[in-house]
Amino acid sequence: MEATPTTASDAEGRLRAIEAAVAAGQDDLRSLGFWRLVAQVKADPALADRFADRLGAVDTAAFRSAVRLRAPVWVGNLVLLGGIAAGAVAAVWALRDAISPAVAGLALVIAGGVWSVSFHCPAHWLVGRLAGIRFTDVFVGGPPPPRPGLKTDYATYLRAAPVSRARMHAAGAVATKLAPFLALALWPASVAPWWSAAALVALGLAQITTDVISSVRSSDWKRFRREMAVARTTRMAAREGDILPPEPPGSPGRPG
Repeated sequence: MEATPTTASDAEGRLRAIEAAVAAGQDDLRSLGFWRLVAQVKADPALADRFADRLGAVDTAAFRSAVRLRAPVWVGNLVLLGGIAAGAVAAVWALRDAISPAVAGLALVIAGGVWSVSFHCPAHWLVGRLAGIRFTDVFVGGPPPPRPGLKTDYATYLRAAPVSRARMHAAGAVATKLAPFLALALWPASVAPWWSAAALVALGLAQITTDVISSVRSSDWKRFRREMAVARTTRMAAREGDILPPEPPGSPGRPG
C-alpha cells in the first residue's frame, strides 16, 4: 500500500501529539498513528531527514518502556559471537578422525542449530553498520519461539537509503537460512551418519518454509519488501521531479 503524502506542518502537529502521549507513558505506537506517520514521512526523503531524530527518540522511548528483557548491543554481539565460536568448535569436533560417527553427527547438528540462532543479529548489525545504521539494544522477543532481536536506532535507519534498509533486513534472514547448510557442507568430510545430514536439511527447509509462510507477512522479509517499495516510490518521484533523492551519508551537508 502506498503512503499518502503528508506536509511538514501536518507531520509536525501529529508528531507533537505522539511525543506527548509517549511522554505520558503510552507505548503502543500503532494505536497512536506513529507507524502511519513514519510511512508517510519515508515517502519524502527531505521530511524523513527533518524528523528523523524526533521519530527515533519516540521509537526508542516506546521500545524501552515496553521491552524489559534487553541489553546493550555490545553485550548481545559478544554473546552471539560466543555462540558462533561454540558452533565452530562443534563443527571442528565433528571432523576429528577419532570421534565416533554418532557423536560427529550430533556435533554437526548442534553446529547448524547454534549458528542458525547466532548468525542472525550479527548479520543485521554488520550490513546495517556498513549502511550507516546504528543499533540501540539487543533483546529477546518476536513470535514463538523467543529469539534474539536487534533494535535499530530509528533516526539513523530513516536517514539510510531505503535499499540499504532493505538489505539490512534481508541479511539476518539469509544468514539464518544459510547456517544449517554451512554445517551440512562439512558432512562429507566427517564420519557423521546419514541422519545428521538429513536433520540439517530438514532444519534448513523448515526455516525456509517458515519464512515463506510467515516472515513475508510479519518479520524480516515483510520489512525488506516494504523498504524496496519505498525505494521504488522515491525513485519514481525523483524522476518526475517531485522530490530530490537523499544524499548518501558523508556527502556535503549530511553528517556521515
